[in-house]
Amino acid sequence: MCALSAFGFTPMAVAQQCAAPAGNYGGPVNWAQRLIGADRLWPLTEGAGQRVAVVAPGVEASGQLAGRVREAQADCDGRGTFAAGIIAARPDPDTTFAGIAPGSQVLAVRVPQADPDSLAAGITRAVEGGATVIAVVSPSASSSGALSAAVRNALSRNVVVVAAAAGDKPSTRTFPGALPGVLAVGWIDQNGAAVSAESGEHLGLAAPGADLVSVSAGGRGHRWGVGGPAFAAAYVAGAAALVRGYRSELSAEQVRTRLLVTASGAGGAHDPVLGWGVLDAYSAVTAELPPGVAAPVAGQRPGAPPRPTVAIAAGPADPVRHDRLPGALAVLGVLAAGVAVVATAAVRRGRSRGWRIGGDGAGAPSK
Repeated sequence: MCALSAFGFTPMAVAQQCAAPAGNYGGPVNWAQRLIGADRLWPLTEGAGQRVAVVAPGVEASGQLAGRVREAQADCDGRGTFAAGIIAARPDPDTTFAGIAPGSQVLAVRVPQADPDSLAAGITRAVEGGATVIAVVSPSASSSGALSAAVRNALSRNVVVVAAAAGDKPSTRTFPGALPGVLAVGWIDQNGAAVSAESGEHLGLAAPGADLVSVSAGGRGHRWGVGGPAFAAAYVAGAAALVRGYRSELSAEQVRTRLLVTASGAGGAHDPVLGWGVLDAYSAVTAELPPGVAAPVAGQRPGAPPRPTVAIAAGPADPVRHDRLPGALAVLGVLAAGVAVVATAAVRRGRSRGWRIGGDGAGAPSK
């Protein structure tokens, strides 16, 4: 029996049942894949050589994840497998779904309960297992000395730590996302609007988290119409794997900085729900940043400094599709005016790039 998941997750399992595939996804490319546009980067990097630890109740390894998961386990809950698919699922001609970093490897780190000490043990196992990126998809509502120490150890061992911001109201903080050095990720829907409830200066950036497609636990196949903060964190973890695969000389802190300063909207003020903006994987990989650029810090001074001038490397042409988002996202302007302004700008930008809301099958009922 699976307990229904908390923190706003649209569960893939219903009461008395574990997660199971809804079928093989044959619809159009999902809006989130189009927004991230990771396939434009694959001639440069697929994340090869990177091991992404997925800290979750379980991760299975069938279908597009076959051969991609170390230490796979049964996953009744479904979140871990779905998140792992977003990160590393191989392209398959029978579906339009593929992971963001299909050359990477997933390390499954089973943590049945999201209490701080269990997460601490999971993060420690991930580091010892050779993870270069850690994705905590099931965060805790509280912290502990053990969790803080585990995060500090991971960062000192040059590991990028990403965590879902999964609180169910603005006053909540979830961990390890609220700890220093961790990339706390909020989530947006296909209209560019924030879905996250948790807010605060610890939020780093946002990524797609609603009406998604990925690999399902319980056998070969997919689920779609699924949402939750865990999956926004998976997109950011996959992007971190792409950056590390292409720029192996960068430290974990430099990767974190790159993801923050290249996010769409990083030139404005910090937004309490969207952080420094929406994930821009293409710019995170290809931008040439000024030497010594530092990660922005919310609340450090009134207003943010101008966004650093970045040179975007010429990426490979895409001769088939012309509705992919360009790598260098335009700055949204000042985010301090509020989430509504950010959402409006995101929609306007998406339409200018051929993003047609509701035209990609994402309106399927939640599974």
